[in-house]
Amino acid sequence: MKKIFTAYVKSPLILRIAIGLVIGAVLGLWLPGADFLSVFGEVFVGALKAIAPILVFVLVIASLASAGNGIGKRFATVIFFYMLSTFLAAMLAVVASYIFPTTIPLTDAASQSAPTGLSEVFRVLLGNMVMNPVSAISSGNYIGILTWAVILGLALRSAASEKTKEVLTDISNAVSKVVGWVIQLAPFGIMGLVFSSVNEYGLEIFTDYGKLLLLLVGCMLTMALIVTPAIVGIALRRNPYPLVFRCLRESGVTAFFTRSSAANIPVNMSLCEKLGLDREYYSVSIPLGATINMDGAAITITIMSLAAAFSQGIEVNIVIAVILSFVATLGACGASGVTGGSLLLIPMACSLLGVGQDVAMQVVGVGFIIGVVQDSLETALNSSGDVIFCATAEYLEWKKQGKEIKF
Repeated sequence: MKKIFTAYVKSPLILRIAIGLVIGAVLGLWLPGADFLSVFGEVFVGALKAIAPILVFVLVIASLASAGNGIGKRFATVIFFYMLSTFLAAMLAVVASYIFPTTIPLTDAASQSAPTGLSEVFRVLLGNMVMNPVSAISSGNYIGILTWAVILGLALRSAASEKTKEVLTDISNAVSKVVGWVIQLAPFGIMGLVFSSVNEYGLEIFTDYGKLLLLLVGCMLTMALIVTPAIVGIALRRNPYPLVFRCLRESGVTAFFTRSSAANIPVNMSLCEKLGLDREYYSVSIPLGATINMDGAAITITIMSLAAAFSQGIEVNIVIAVILSFVATLGACGASGVTGGSLLLIPMACSLLGVGQDVAMQVVGVGFIIGVVQDSLETALNSSGDVIFCATAEYLEWKKQGKEIKF
């Protein structure tokens, strides 16, 4: 038994995940009644979601308490990359929507309430920042977790003794160790998640909303395989694809099936460690990216809003389209503080285009129907981008210091 376990742990994680993916798909097609297999996926995602808030809180406090000087510039750089890529994603969606204008058959309205404007989004965002830290951890509110972790980390940096800082580091190492154990369950979790998806969803979404899905998928793949590599290539002046493909493989695949950026934070931090990045830096920038690096969300908001306008026969001029890109960028950054994520920000963007709230909420309903594909790709794009731009910002500093960059 020990030999089997050792062989399992030593084999490449990506290979194990691929095997789990295939097994889950086959079982979903051949044994649709084996519902107990979905438990593996539920346990895996539940474990990631449970450990992620604790990991972020402890790691950020420990990192900032013992941080050296000079990391502030890297944070500014990575935030620039996050915002730039999200805006470019929204602009890409606008261009694609004009080239391939799409209308959709509307369904029943979604029942959730949606924010009415950016002011409400930012009000929720600010409210989450000052939420009780215990409540923030228990509810997975990463804005609140980051805010209080940064405050406590900076306070401990000047007030705590070296022994206290060592204890904090030991605690963060222990939590990171637990994360490593959870990630070892990924092949079984992916198997359960794939089984559930194959077993639950048919092909109807591809027939009724095929054009809309194709446009969303096309934009997200273009962003992942062309625009993002272009940003990295221009910044680092070297071939970006080894880094991009590694992040898509080791972060994007897991995020695609978990459909949760928060659940993928431990996976991304583990990948950053493999890339040799500074822990003091990525422990903050990765959870920050899960909040504000929202390329997929910006694409979803923009395309769905324009599809709603086109379905109503509303013409959208280029000036309004550019403004829509800014609104989608800012709205996407606040998506994590809104129940329902990017889909419930569609009515806010629709109001800019003159689309009524009733129609807008029907479009939200369509979004929930195609969410099995749309949300999976969106999360994969968002989460892999967190690591890509986090690494790019640090590699820029390495170049200035004359260090060798290895993807």
